[in-house]
Amino acid sequence: MDMARIVVGIDGSDRARRALRWALGEARLRHADLDVVHAVSEPRTFADPVIFPPIPIADLKTEGLKVVDQALAGLDGGHVGIERIAAVGGAARILCDAAIGADLLVVGSRGLGGFRGLLVGSVTQQVVAHAPCPVVVVVPEDRPVDTRD
Repeated sequence: MDMARIVVGIDGSDRARRALRWALGEARLRHADLDVVHAVSEPRTFADPVIFPPIPIADLKTEGLKVVDQALAGLDGGHVGIERIAAVGGAARILCDAAIGADLLVVGSRGLGGFRGLLVGSVTQQVVAHAPCPVVVVVPEDRPVDTRD
């Protein structure tokens, strides 16, 4: 089954790189374009804005695109059309917004599972709950598989 567009969220972590590799392989297989999205947190400061002016949004996005470029470095996209996206805001909201109209959203997992995972307000959990399309959560290779029903 072909897909038109797959979105993958990255944050510079190993788990995000694993999700990116999985999403790129899926995009090749499904003849889909791939949007690689990095959400940049706006720095919170309580300093005087005259003495420490806020960082311009354009500069934050430029830094975010560097994270995307680093994640893509060394990967062979083949014939996959790749769009690099950096947006400022909360990661879950940015990813869900980017996934509007997409066929699939791919995110990495920190590997916290079970009850402990419920205590963590993770981006992955928010994305799974609110995404406008199907979500694939790529877990770490060394994570044990829970086969309990």
